[in-house]
Amino acid sequence: MNIQASARPRVVLGVGAGIAAYKACELLRLFTESGHDVRVVPTRDALRFVGEPTWAALSGNPVTSEVWESVHEVPHVRIGQAADLVVVAPATADIMAKAAHGLAGDLLTNTLLTARCPVVFAPAMHTEMWEHPATRANVATLRERGCLVIDPAVGRLTGADTGRGRLPDPLQIFEVCRRVLGGRALDLAGRRVAVSAGGTREAIDPVRFIGNRSSGLQGYALARTAVARGAQVTMVAANVALPDPAGATVVRVESALDLRAAMLEAAESADAVVMAAAVADFRPAARSDSKIKKSSAEPDPIHLTKNPDILAELCDRRREGHKPSPAVIAGFAAETDDVLANGQAKLARKGCDLLVVNQVGPNLAFGTPDNAAVVLVAGGDPVEVPRGPKEDLADVVWDLVAARLA
Repeated sequence: MNIQASARPRVVLGVGAGIAAYKACELLRLFTESGHDVRVVPTRDALRFVGEPTWAALSGNPVTSEVWESVHEVPHVRIGQAADLVVVAPATADIMAKAAHGLAGDLLTNTLLTARCPVVFAPAMHTEMWEHPATRANVATLRERGCLVIDPAVGRLTGADTGRGRLPDPLQIFEVCRRVLGGRALDLAGRRVAVSAGGTREAIDPVRFIGNRSSGLQGYALARTAVARGAQVTMVAANVALPDPAGATVVRVESALDLRAAMLEAAESADAVVMAAAVADFRPAARSDSKIKKSSAEPDPIHLTKNPDILAELCDRRREGHKPSPAVIAGFAAETDDVLANGQAKLARKGCDLLVVNQVGPNLAFGTPDNAAVVLVAGGDPVEVPRGPKEDLADVVWDLVAARLA
């Protein structure tokens, strides 16, 4: 839905001198097509990658990198003062170093100094530059000052190099910025959270598996909203065909045993864990190494064995004093009948702090863009969440998690 012209949020898109500058054109398009008023402020060297006419045509606003143009309008002050959001994409190591040290040699760095709105950095650089102690110190400084610095993605970089440092998908950066513009505080800044998403698959043979209908949409919404609230997010994704959320470290798994190993490892450094994945309760007791052929005879029955209860195990480890353990553990319960009664029983049995209970079925929860749920709270009153976008339910979960962490 487009935003009314009278209420168009004013966004400054800063563009650093990196090869990923061409991807910022798509980010600009996402902002303008959703009704935002965007002023592009590139660095002088960024214009070597994408020229001023492109930015002006896509934004509908004048473009300059210099403080000496239109001086009577005092752009080096006014642009930052008037902004509702400043996002720098790509944010190079050079830009973040200047921002962290308060340097102001061009229009973009002046804008960063004068902005009193939320500031988002989407870094892009080679892995060695991202991992350099100077860059890490500058990122830490910016985060301490209240800026949201999205961790770069892992993937193909300039040339033949591959590693962490790739600019996240522009749509995912836009989703983070959209949540930031919604006014959420960075109440998870400095926190590490682990989220599971998707549905596990338990192999019968190399071709067939036992699975479920989970798409991973709710888990990904949890990851996106946590990033937008300042958290460092590890997401364990089971068989999900969705683009990685900007800023999240994604660990891909297939089976329940794979997911258990990844979640136990992630929980070691997490302040909070949210188990949103649909984990198979059972798996075949034996897996055929070759495809089971169809014949005229009736097939042999598939004998099942129980999978470990990962949520209960995380809670048991904490209760038994395992160090370190997450301070807050939340789970999801998908039910078809007696939803609340079954949810209350699960909350007591598993020992988690929060349990999100939702009804599943045709056009309910699995694979849909919306969700409705009741969040059961250990020692507190349940919180009912009406049907709405899955990001809204995710924010309610993080509200409750943040309150407990505080």
